[in-house]
Amino acid sequence: MAVFHKKELLRAELLGLKKEGKSIGLVPTMGALHQGHLSLVKEAAAKNDVVVVSIFVNPTQFDNKDDLSKYPRDLNTDVQLLSPISPDIIVFAPTVEEMYTDNVSSASFDFDGLELPMEGRYRKGHFDGVGTIVKRLFEAVEPHHAYFGEKDYQQLLIIKTLVKKHRLPVQVHGCPIEREENGLAMSSRNERLTKEQREEAGFIYRTLQTAKEKFGTDSVTEIREWATEQFQKHPMFNLEYLEIADANTLKPADHKVKDKKYRAFIAVYADDVRLIDNIALN
Repeated sequence: MAVFHKKELLRAELLGLKKEGKSIGLVPTMGALHQGHLSLVKEAAAKNDVVVVSIFVNPTQFDNKDDLSKYPRDLNTDVQLLSPISPDIIVFAPTVEEMYTDNVSSASFDFDGLELPMEGRYRKGHFDGVGTIVKRLFEAVEPHHAYFGEKDYQQLLIIKTLVKKHRLPVQVHGCPIEREENGLAMSSRNERLTKEQREEAGFIYRTLQTAKEKFGTDSVTEIREWATEQFQKHPMFNLEYLEIADANTLKPADHKVKDKKYRAFIAVYADDVRLIDNIALN
């Protein structure tokens, strides 16, 4: 399996493959790969001749320096996990200096308001960091297709907007959330949970499932209040937000409108580990 650390060497390799008429699929990751990531890689491998998996912990999308320092990093293990999928996967694992040179800062983006609620409200500058690194990855790899998990649904919509506004020649695909046996959305941060927290964290998804059931009969306000009460009773988790929003605009819903699609979004803390999830409501 080829591992590249330099953009120019990667570009040279991909240029030759593109001249052969091969399609390129990109799966951007921050490493600490799990089955959720691997499902994206498998989807990309099924639909493209060549798959590039980027592994880069992007400092500009962390608003919490402690979270950045604790983020798990193990390139050798990541490569071992990718090998059984295909020996022809290309790994791009640049340094911070390679991606940012001397200026480790974000560009400013306007994502038509998609960046303002939920994650944007609680993680200032996060989506500027996401937009900055994803744009640079797209420019370095120039993929035909790129694959992102729906666990980060807000991010998925923002990246689609980024592509449209900057006229980037890549098709962005969202892929279903992969879950652990208890329903917990797979995430690299799950590795930081204690055994008990990880077992109990299925409570987060069960809350979303019940919110979906209640969406047919209860008001948006009643669902939010009910969810808040459930977490107040659970000593292991602190609810940061549960939001019900338009699935296309991400604008918070005050009430339900016929023929509109909605999703419920949630962010929860287990001690200092932050977990997010979402579910389609209709």
